[in-house]
Amino acid sequence: MAKGDAAFVGSIPATYERLLVPLIFAEPARRLASAVLATAPRDILETCAGTGVLTRQLVAAGDAYVTATDLNAPMLRTALQLCRSDHVTWQVADALELPFGARSFDAVACQFGAMFFPDKPRGFAESLRVLRPGGTFCCTVWDRIEASPSWRIVDDAVNAAAGEVPVQFLRRVPYAYFDPDQVRQHLRIAGFDDIAVETLSATSRSTPEETAEAICHGTPLRMALAAHPTLGIERATEVAAHALREEYGDGVFDAPIGWLQVVARKS
Repeated sequence: MAKGDAAFVGSIPATYERLLVPLIFAEPARRLASAVLATAPRDILETCAGTGVLTRQLVAAGDAYVTATDLNAPMLRTALQLCRSDHVTWQVADALELPFGARSFDAVACQFGAMFFPDKPRGFAESLRVLRPGGTFCCTVWDRIEASPSWRIVDDAVNAAAGEVPVQFLRRVPYAYFDPDQVRQHLRIAGFDDIAVETLSATSRSTPEETAEAICHGTPLRMALAAHPTLGIERATEVAAHALREEYGDGVFDAPIGWLQVVARKS
């Protein structure tokens, strides 16, 4: 992990909610919420809640109380504006150092956050610690970038334009934790022994311009582009949109996305 890899700050939360949530997060959130609520929890801890797409699904579909946390306060401020429910408490917290006592929750949920853990077994161990016996940990991580081809196209195009200073954020962080065996190994190191990993897919729908903006402006890739000696955010966005038009044409297009959904139980 490099400095800024997990920094969802500045204008990122608004762009993330406006573009990325409908593009790639809404359908995985629906499926993950279903897995969490199938265990009939009374109280749920959500880590890496972001702007609350999973939180809203959990509140809408169940009666459990949700404690939603994220490392980035700007993301939670956006989330609070979108979900003012008596069933949710919002709190800034690091998933690797949770400020909760042992055996505090029936379920822990984490949507697309584990890829950002600098120490993944430690992050999973914290989730195990705060779970009650018989509790469930549910999380999602992205499959390899080739399973989400529009993101691969953007990554290839941006790096072709970046010249001698590559921009490796996408392959290095969000799309780097795709091996089911590695995920299982880290969960076992953390102390889980009942682990199921499922490979899932869905379809995203957007335009080349919106997809390019979502990726280049709505993720920490924005920081890497802003610091690049020659490329910059706007030029990278133009390059990305052009590459997507070359592949999918003008207007709305459909593209697959792929991810892993994990369910692990505490003995």
